[in-house]
Amino acid sequence: MTYDANNIFAKILRGEIPCHKVYEDADAIVFMDVMPQSPGHVLVVPKVPSRNLLDADPAVLAKVIPLVQKVATAAKAAFAADGISIAQFNEPAGGQTVFHLHFHIIPRFEGKPLNLHARNMEEGSVLAANAEKLKAALAAK
Repeated sequence: MTYDANNIFAKILRGEIPCHKVYEDADAIVFMDVMPQSPGHVLVVPKVPSRNLLDADPAVLAKVIPLVQKVATAAKAAFAADGISIAQFNEPAGGQTVFHLHFHIIPRFEGKPLNLHARNMEEGSVLAANAEKLKAALAAK
């Protein structure tokens, strides 16, 4: 399969669709998932186009994985989570629904199940507040 430059994350990267941005640098953008599985669910999206991990440039991965770790550490602190799940899906059979490489960072809480993936939109005010919490935690690192 080929990369579709009109996927929703490519549009976010081009500024055509808004997002609740947490962080951005030359290599990646971090923003809140609009259909979170848990409070604080955030996405780390490399700027270089690739469909998923299977066709990603290893040099891109070398830059983005430290950011995934940094954001995961900040999310655990910001949301007082008991743990963190990191998910990355590849192709439809693997659960991928947006075909631009991205990593889900999902705060986890003892005894609380995750919401279903890509099911319910969160209120914008909640996403904005969660983005600010995560920004503050990243700034404190």
